[in-house]
Amino acid sequence: MLQGDAVGGIVHSLRLDLLVKLVVATLLGGIVGLERELSAKPAGLRTNILICVGAALFMHLSIGVAEVGFSSVGQPYGDTTRIAAQIVSGIGFLGAGAILHSRGAVVGLTTAATIWVVAAIGAAVGAGRYVEAVGTTALVAVVLVGLRPMERWILAKRRTMSATLRVPPGVEFAELEEAIRSTGVHVLSRRTFDHPDDRTFELELVGAAKRFDAMVDLLQRRADVLSVQMD
Repeated sequence: MLQGDAVGGIVHSLRLDLLVKLVVATLLGGIVGLERELSAKPAGLRTNILICVGAALFMHLSIGVAEVGFSSVGQPYGDTTRIAAQIVSGIGFLGAGAILHSRGAVVGLTTAATIWVVAAIGAAVGAGRYVEAVGTTALVAVVLVGLRPMERWILAKRRTMSATLRVPPGVEFAELEEAIRSTGVHVLSRRTFDHPDDRTFELELVGAAKRFDAMVDLLQRRADVLSVQMD
C-alpha cells in the first residue's frame, strides 16, 4: 500500500499524467499535420501539433482547476468546462485565418476544418479520452488520404474541356490555379508558351458545366488575365 502511494506521489509530483497526454497529443496532431505538410497546405506539421498540444493542455487545466476546491457534498466549486469551452471559440480565429479571400475566390476551407477537428482531438486527449482521440485521428486520416482515389474517380466522370488563358508576361500559374480550383474546376494538364507581349497557358480542365461558367467569370475579373477562351 505504501509502495502504491509512493508511486502515486511520484506521478503527481512529476506530472507524468500530463506528460503522457502531451506526448499523445503531439503524435496524433503530427499524424494529421504530416498529411497537410505533404499536401503543401498553410497549416502543416508544426501548426497541427501545436494546436493539438495546446488544446490538450487547456483541457487538462480546465479539469484540474475546477477540482481545486470541493463543497461539503463533494462537488467541485469550479466548472470543468469553463476553460475547455474557450477552445471551441478560440480555434475559430485560427480557422478564419486559414480561409483566404482573393477576388471572390475562397480557399482553405479544408485546412480550417482540419484545424477545428485537431483541436477537438487535443481536447479529447486532455480529458483522458484516448480511444476517442485515436479513433478520430484515424477517421481524419481516412478522409484526407483515403478518399483521394474516390475524388479522382468522380472527377474523371465529369466534363473535360480545353481552355486558353492569356496573361501578361511573367505571371505565374500558381495563383490562377487556386482561383480555378476555388470554382470546382480542376486542372488536368497545362502547357505554357511565352511570347513577347504575353504568356499563354493551354489547359485541360475537368468539372461540371456550370462550374466552367463561374470559372470564366472569375478569371475575367482578374487584372492579371488578358483573355479566357474555352474550346
